[in-house]
Amino acid sequence: MLQFIIRRLLHSILVLLAISVIIFFSIRLTGDPVTVMFAAGEPSPEAIESVRENLGLDEPLPVQYLVFLKNLAIFDLGESFRTGLPVTEMVADKMGATLLLAFGGVFVAMLIAFPVGILSAVKRGTSVDFFGRIFSLIGISFPNFWLGIMLILIFSVNLQWLPASGYEGIQYLILPSIALGMILSGILARLVRSSMLENLSQQYVSTARSKGLKEWVVIMRHTFRNALIPTITFLGIQFGSLLGGTVIIEQVFSWPGVGRMIIDAINQRDYPVIQGGVITLAIIMVLVNLIVDISYSLIDPRIKAGGGSR
Repeated sequence: MLQFIIRRLLHSILVLLAISVIIFFSIRLTGDPVTVMFAAGEPSPEAIESVRENLGLDEPLPVQYLVFLKNLAIFDLGESFRTGLPVTEMVADKMGATLLLAFGGVFVAMLIAFPVGILSAVKRGTSVDFFGRIFSLIGISFPNFWLGIMLILIFSVNLQWLPASGYEGIQYLILPSIALGMILSGILARLVRSSMLENLSQQYVSTARSKGLKEWVVIMRHTFRNALIPTITFLGIQFGSLLGGTVIIEQVFSWPGVGRMIIDAINQRDYPVIQGGVITLAIIMVLVNLIVDISYSLIDPRIKAGGGSR
């Protein structure tokens, strides 16, 4: 297990290094941030050059990248060009809201998808299965920004049951979590159904039933447990996508998270904030994937994380 974790950590470091290269050089294609700072006036060339020198933008790009990489090693993400605040503190201040929204989306997806997927598999070929598959198709088809707007119109504007924006309590989390998790629930329900059907046809299920076990014990303790393996893999991968998908939802619901901060930084060409936000999200995604890999052996002892099959 330890060797497997070390290999995965080394692989993760290489992935993060590649991401840092892509982020660093691609955002420099958006233009010079100094021109945005002086957009309202006509500064002298000396003033522009002085600002560029203070920000370290007068150095060659490879040198700037090495400085960025050196600071990243100690998780120093620099300072915002616009506010002068440490980016590490800015990201930390916003990350809680983004993670809360992402976990809320995952919770909504599981709350909906697990019952739908299990019932569709157990009641295969019946009207329950038909409506379960229709639900999955509908869930996949709805854009989350459109769903977010519809939720606001129905539950905030018309019914006035829930707030449309804000971050002061659990009631503010409900609508954005539904908007974020609905698409994931449709995909997840289909995956649960297919995994359940595959396991229901296995010999161990017939053996469990022949021993006189109750049907719900066979379904939940044996079949569903094995069906969780691909499901957890999918959730681990999709959690990273949810972190990226929060950008749109944060805009729709005025949610004060990292995604909204990155969008504002892109508009202002605030390089350190963009780099710090994206790198932090990438680190979380890599860590989640590592946890998913390790969880294989915990869910099913037959799977060895350090085995040669991996």
